Order: sequence, then structure tokens, then C-alpha cells
Amino acid sequence: MSPRFLSFVESGRSAPSRETVLALAEALQVPFRERNALLMAAGFAPLYPVSPLDSPEMLQVQHALGRLLAHQEPYPAVVLDRQWNVVQTNRAAPRLFGHFIDLSQLPEPRNLLRTIFDPAGMRPWVANWDEVARTLVQRVFREAVSGVPDSRTLALLDELSELGGVPAWRGAGVGEASLPFHPLRLEKGGDRLSFFSMVITVGAPTDVTAQELRVEALFPADEVTERFAREHLAE
Repeated sequence: MSPRFLSFVESGRSAPSRETVLALAEALQVPFRERNALLMAAGFAPLYPVSPLDSPEMLQVQHALGRLLAHQEPYPAVVLDRQWNVVQTNRAAPRLFGHFIDLSQLPEPRNLLRTIFDPAGMRPWVANWDEVARTLVQRVFREAVSGVPDSRTLALLDELSELGGVPAWRGAGVGEASLPFHPLRLEKGGDRLSFFSMVITVGAPTDVTAQELRVEALFPADEVTERFAREHLAE
């Protein structure tokens, strides 16, 4: 494609073909959901299906998620959608969060960002709040598909920032750390827990839902937390 042709497409003087739209989207690493929007704006049918997680098309993904969540026990794990809504958990996750807050008081759908940032949620129990808040905001951008956060997620960050103590979207770095990760430190009464997370995504997806799913798995960052998980989070 010549720069002249691309300029004509951008200004509306030339109508791109379906192949042109897909080539540009691939070169720019546009997420599947936005590729569908581009195709429709150009007058073409969307290419990528958006299958509900409980649909037959997603059956193997469902089985894989179930195995991942089960094998993560007794450590917490949650499945998140693109807006950080919790769509599935293992048994250890509600046991951990329920140790600190009343989960029945959380609005539906339960959202991990809101749960952590809200003063009525986990925030009072996060010992290293400033560090966690900065890294979590940065993760919204870093872990978004192709680095494109969902507009409703950004609106949620705006809403949460009004609560105070929430850094700007693109705030300063998190600084140096003595560990190879930034842990989530939780304290309540005599319990002092420290977790770090790993994120798992679907490789080579062809479906919008599959591309946007990710598993947030928490692991103990010290022996005290390891012991707590085995004594209090196991079945």
C-alpha cells in the first residue's frame, strides 16, 4: 500500500477493500473486537465470532479453565473478562477474599478493580496500598489485548479515582523492589499475607471472547502465606 492510498483511505477519498482493512488491522495489532468494528464501519460483515463462554464453541476453553482453576488449589485463581469482571473462580479465591470482606455486599458482576480499589472492599486490608494501586493501574494498560483497554474499564478507573488514593492512569513507576515482583500484602488482625500473581491467556485465539479472557492466579510469596493457604483456603 502506498502512503498516498493510505492517505485517501484515511480522508475518505478511497474506500478500502475487506483485505485492506484486515491487513491494516493486523499490522497495527488491533484486537479482534475492534477489527470487527473496523470491518463494519467499512461496510463489511464482522469476521471474528463473539461466543458466550458457556456456548458449545467454547467447550474446550471451558474445560481448560476448569482444569487450571482446580489445579491452582489451594491458591486463589479467578477468570477475568476484558473489563476485569470475575466470570469464574476456584474455591480458594472466595475463601481468601471472604476472610477480609463480606462478598455478598459486592455489586454484580463482581469486578476485581472495584473490589481492590473501593474503601468498602479490600483496600483497607492492603498493607502496601500505594505500590499495589500504581501497579494495578499500569496493568490495566499492559495486560489489555494489544494494549487497548476497554472504554468501560477506563470509565471505571475515572470513577474509582474520585474515591481518592488512586493514581493517574499513567502515573510514575513503581520504583525498585527487593523481590522479582510486586506482591499484594494483606493484613488483618494477626494475619500478614503476601501474594504475587501470574496471568494466563489463550494462545492463538480466533474468537473475541477467547482473546479477551485471562486467568489471574495468586501464589504465596512467603512461607507464612503458604501455610495460611493450606490451612484456611484448602477444602
